Amino acid sequence: MISFSFEDIAVLIIFFALLLLIGFLSSKKSKDATDYLLAGRNLNLFFFVLVTVSTWYGGILGVGEFTYRYGLLSWFTQGLPYYFFAFLFAVFFAKKIREASLFTIPDKLFEVYGKNVSLFSAVIVFILVSPAPYLLMTATLMKEIFHIDFLLALIISFILSGSYLIRGGFRSNVYVDAFQFFVMFVGFIIAAVICFSSLGGTEFLSANLPSSHLKFTGDASPAFIIVWFLIALWTFADPGFHQRAYAAKNGNIAKWGIIISIFFWAVFDFLTTSTGLFARALFPDLEHPVLAYPFLAEKILSPGFKGLFYAGMFATIISTLNSFLFLSATTIGRDFFYRLIPQLNDDKIKFFTSIGVLISGIISILISFLIPSVVQIWYTIGSLFIPAIIPAVVSAYYPKFRIAKRMMLIEMIISLFTGTIWFFIRDNFLNSFLYEIEPMLIGLSAAIVIHIIGLLGKFSLSD
Repeated sequence: MISFSFEDIAVLIIFFALLLLIGFLSSKKSKDATDYLLAGRNLNLFFFVLVTVSTWYGGILGVGEFTYRYGLLSWFTQGLPYYFFAFLFAVFFAKKIREASLFTIPDKLFEVYGKNVSLFSAVIVFILVSPAPYLLMTATLMKEIFHIDFLLALIISFILSGSYLIRGGFRSNVYVDAFQFFVMFVGFIIAAVICFSSLGGTEFLSANLPSSHLKFTGDASPAFIIVWFLIALWTFADPGFHQRAYAAKNGNIAKWGIIISIFFWAVFDFLTTSTGLFARALFPDLEHPVLAYPFLAEKILSPGFKGLFYAGMFATIISTLNSFLFLSATTIGRDFFYRLIPQLNDDKIKFFTSIGVLISGIISILISFLIPSVVQIWYTIGSLFIPAIIPAVVSAYYPKFRIAKRMMLIEMIISLFTGTIWFFIRDNFLNSFLYEIEPMLIGLSAAIVIHIIGLLGKFSLSD
């Protein structure tokens, strides 16, 4: 049973109050769509790093669940590949994206591949930036702390993360996430220091963990590891990266902001992975591994410190939840309504984007009921949808990789549907080597084959 003292509740109430206060104080009537969607393209290096680090690392309960189940494999699949691809993004894409001075990924695809590809990519982006995993995690913590109905916890979580976005847009998103950057680091530094000082270091972990938990690859199959590495390709098509690059003052800030962010991700990954390992060592038989961090806090943290740790978890999650809510809303306002009704003025784009916050929240609440595992949400969405958009984004910024417009649309559709079909029929081959073939490999292979055919000009499809 998880219990909270008066000090813990007070810390959390202060955190929530400051979060909302900063969100609403930083909100103001935007001059135009650029001001509302990208804070006037005026993001400096300091705020770029804070908002990028806090947004990128949001799945804290999912990381706790993954580390509890698989040990260091969590860092090897959820950390290392993302550093690598984020560095490549910074070097090869950040400046190009800022120079394009657009708003979204579908904007760029519209410019290169036309309306149909743009709209189809908008659907994919909308699904990929679903706030559902982060809404689920926030609500799970709310439910455990305040002992409220799960649906009510989902609604409160949505209000905490989305209310100030409706008026303040991306500017409120930036200021709130900058505040949460410091809270999340403070919370996990406290937990890690107390774990190492009170329980011991590697000796304690070695004595109390399965040997597989201390191997970078665990006991996972090569196909499983490869798919998680391929999911990290998502970095190239991550709407959050693109949004921040578009919002930066210049290309150098976009480039170096991401490179500096990698250092902070590595530090935070050390904190979360080590505390996750301590949770597994202390509680080897948890029925719900998604609660690994809460159980750890209950065991080792005194009143007040536990409240700070929970504030750190909330900050980690909500910083991503509000960003994904706004990205989803931007997709609705800019990539759907504006693309379908191109005569919309700036005020209408802002209006539909604010409505998009509500639409995205409602959809996310429904998804949270349908798929109750954070890791499973990530794995399913990533496996099916990432292969369909990666070649389109890469080729959009590098002309020598471009193919005909209709061919690109065919590639995206076939990639998505082949992976999805295999996802549903794969269990029929449970005792066959075919079962080891992951849906993402099917979708990505289909995309690559069709893209190569397009590059070779074997199909004479006109634009």
